[in-house]
Amino acid sequence: MSFFDKAKDTVSDAVDKHGDQIADGIDKAADFVDDKTGGKHGDKIKGGADKAKDALDKLDGKNDDIR
Repeated sequence: MSFFDKAKDTVSDAVDKHGDQIADGIDKAADFVDDKTGGKHGDKIKGGADKAKDALDKLDGKNDDIR
């Protein structure tokens, strides 16, 4: 098993166990950045956060870990 396969498995397991907490962290980071930019780029920041959550959720081939 390659390094990348092991890393993917490790991250996938973490997302399975702590998906809601990870999603909350991504949302908090997005809100922080949006606040620091004065809301100028809110749509792009929200879109980036949504894409990050979707990508993490799909690591195990299922779309069930992050809401």
